[in-house]
Amino acid sequence: MHAYRSHTCAALTAAHTGETVRLSGWVHRVRDHGGILFIDLRDHYGVTQVLCDPDSPVFKAVEKVRSEWCIRIDGEVKARDPELVNPKLPTGEIEVFIRDMEVLGAVNGDLPLMVFGEQEYPEETRLRYRYLDLRREAMQRNMTLRSDVVSSMRRRMWDQGFREYQTPIITASSPEGARDFLVPSRLHPGKFYALPQAPQQFKQLIMVSGFDKYFQIAPCFRDEDPRADRSPTDFYQLDMEMSFVTQQDVFDTVGPVLQGVFEEYGEGQKVDAYADWPQISYRDAALWYGTDKPDLRNPIKMQVVSEHFAGSGFAIFAKLLEQDGTEIRAIPAPGGGSRKFCDRMNAFAQKEGLPGMGYIFWRDQGEGMEAAGPLAKNIGPERTEAIRQQLELGVGDAAFFLGGKPESFERVAGKARDVIGDELNLTEKDRFAFAWIVDFPIYEKDEETGAIDFEHNPFSMPQGGMAALEGDPLQVLGYQYDLSCNGYEILSGAIRNHKPEIMFKAFEIAGYGEDEVRKRFGGMVNAFQYGAPPHGGCAAGIDRIVMLLADTANIREVIMFPMNQRAEDLMMNAPSDPTSDQLMELGLRVIPQE
Repeated sequence: MHAYRSHTCAALTAAHTGETVRLSGWVHRVRDHGGILFIDLRDHYGVTQVLCDPDSPVFKAVEKVRSEWCIRIDGEVKARDPELVNPKLPTGEIEVFIRDMEVLGAVNGDLPLMVFGEQEYPEETRLRYRYLDLRREAMQRNMTLRSDVVSSMRRRMWDQGFREYQTPIITASSPEGARDFLVPSRLHPGKFYALPQAPQQFKQLIMVSGFDKYFQIAPCFRDEDPRADRSPTDFYQLDMEMSFVTQQDVFDTVGPVLQGVFEEYGEGQKVDAYADWPQISYRDAALWYGTDKPDLRNPIKMQVVSEHFAGSGFAIFAKLLEQDGTEIRAIPAPGGGSRKFCDRMNAFAQKEGLPGMGYIFWRDQGEGMEAAGPLAKNIGPERTEAIRQQLELGVGDAAFFLGGKPESFERVAGKARDVIGDELNLTEKDRFAFAWIVDFPIYEKDEETGAIDFEHNPFSMPQGGMAALEGDPLQVLGYQYDLSCNGYEILSGAIRNHKPEIMFKAFEIAGYGEDEVRKRFGGMVNAFQYGAPPHGGCAAGIDRIVMLLADTANIREVIMFPMNQRAEDLMMNAPSDPTSDQLMELGLRVIPQE
């Protein structure tokens, strides 16, 4: 017999009755029923009930075991009485009578957190003792899901003719929108490598090298401020690049991969077919949803209603509209037609830092429909009716209004749309809804200085090529795209700017001379002078995809060993202080922070 087990703790069934078996695992819980000890023995695969009565030669030893001791038992498989069968367990038809036991690993002292049960523990405790936290059923399930999703992605990419290539983990610093993690060089004192924020430049160079299709499950490193849906140090992405492709070719390639993954691991939830994923311009997404990562499970679409308030009796909005760049937007709320709900949403806007939200709701007074609320009284019945017809609302519905320059209220409008959809049960909860966001502007203007800078990826090919760069920079759109799912950005990509002359012009508009471009991105710029093919690709965030599939809003629930909110590894005590010898060897000195 094997030294530790003949079967896993999920393998035994009634067919094994009478056999002598060996199991190894952790003591999930111990129960004493009138002198007979029942132990739920757990391993990665499942749970088997084992028991020991006073006739067993190891009864005294079994009495000493406690939760999370790691033990090996030998015993005889017996069928449970019919009334004691546990249909919830694969092993619920049997139990194992212990005849021998060996303690493989005892627990010294009290457990800092219990594995059995559903108790909530502070995140600090869970991360400090992550090896115990990971033993819990939910965490085992999440990590297995993550592994399976990555395997599925790899298989689907190979099936589409891609090959996986590895790119360097230590390279040159390259500003890509976030802070680099720098690594000092011992052999070149005073110089630093960087951990790659993404394999961006390398995968483009792979295309220049003549490899037609590349993908990689790539680790990326960014020194970012943490959020619930973002890791503050490192993350993994499905990274891909293709030569001789258009934007639509990329969509048609990665769409079936992601649809297949979500169908395979979505626990029966509806998954929109990739052919039906809408393509929404960046500006329309901001207008309709208040965000460039909309949740399309919510059917609410915001609209501009400025014309109904211009010169109206509602002085606040009327005066706002006299200023350049301002507008009034409405958030329709089907079914939200009560003063109580409207007041609650107004309070929500105030908590988000706005003065409030105007509202109108429509009710049946017995003699026909009536518009109610302060706005309705101020602008009059004709304007109110015009708003109702534009928004296609009726009795029992409401609309909320925000005004000013869009950038001042868009974020709150988007959050309000989400809250309205949830509270009025308009948002589908059993669906994965995808949307391509396209036509990103390449440039933005600083309101204070008037300077033009990049708003989004500077390496995207401008739509219209060089000719587009001769006009108004703020009208230049890029072949850049994101994919949103249920309110999260899960993928970002672009058709790349592969022509040096267009790249130099694009950077010149943003105030970067050719010398600076060559200094920052010399490797890629030089390569593009030797017959670079048109190419494009994308990267899909694995952590965030698994987070959605696991139905959790915290990305640390699907990462094996995550950092905490302060970018600390409490278990391994990182970051840590270097020794004097290490600093001396690298020619570095730490300046104490005041």
